[in-house]
Amino acid sequence: MGKYIPPEMVKEIKKIDLLTYFKNYEPNELVRDSRTQYSTKTHSSLKISNGYWNYFNGGFGGKNAVDYVEKMLGYKFPESIEYIIKKMNGRIPVYIPQAEKRNNVTLILPEKNDNTNRVKQYLNSRGIDNEIIQKCIEKHLIYEEKHYHNAVFVGYDEMGNARYAGCRATNESKFKSDATGSSKQYSFKLESNKKTDKIFIFEGAIDALSYATLFKLYGQNWEDKTLISLAGVYQPAKIIEQSKVPVAISNYLEKHPEVTKIYLCLDNDEAGRNATNALKTVMSDKYEIIDRPPKKRKRL
Repeated sequence: MGKYIPPEMVKEIKKIDLLTYFKNYEPNELVRDSRTQYSTKTHSSLKISNGYWNYFNGGFGGKNAVDYVEKMLGYKFPESIEYIIKKMNGRIPVYIPQAEKRNNVTLILPEKNDNTNRVKQYLNSRGIDNEIIQKCIEKHLIYEEKHYHNAVFVGYDEMGNARYAGCRATNESKFKSDATGSSKQYSFKLESNKKTDKIFIFEGAIDALSYATLFKLYGQNWEDKTLISLAGVYQPAKIIEQSKVPVAISNYLEKHPEVTKIYLCLDNDEAGRNATNALKTVMSDKYEIIDRPPKKRKRL
């Protein structure tokens, strides 16, 4: 059993971000990638930026050194606190000024590969149209991650700043993860090139791209549609009437009062149906809600 550590000391240890930890106690492990981003010699896919860190190979991240010791080194929480205290050896860390860490954009984007061959091949295998893939790449909505060739789906705010990045394996792995610092209110979307009174809602980026492909196959202009992904499965409240509208939808609707009609294109499984019912319940008073689930495949 570990020794007793006063709560006030635990609180102080949790304030130590990972860059501060490495600069003070393991400086030789740090590798500077750019002005605001670092990696480590041991783990090149572990990126540290703006007070946060993300381990892209593992699909997880954190905001302090305690998170790192727990998730990367495998210690339990009390052991992680003790580990850092031993590293400190009585030396109080010199902190990086908060303005340098926190006031900049906090999204840590995975490093870009010099081509998108693997991503194109993967999206083609999912049935996505070549023209749609190419236009998304040209608009910097999709790119290929350098080290593991994951597909990265990027979401932007109104000023054109990247605020969300969802990563997905292009091989047999089921790896999926949002980059550290991602804001789901700016999740991946294909936005209409003109004003429209309707939007289409999907669980993920692949779903939105698939629907755009279907629009094209049926002779419609997919570029005059707005297709928004929720960056994952939406979980309604236990009492359905108390469910909250996902931030990706509420944020978009707040800035686009012209929208009157919402197509819910969520999955046909239990989670998708529950989410659809909840959104219909809490949004039907202001919007026309149309349920458009994918058709279930017939068993042979």
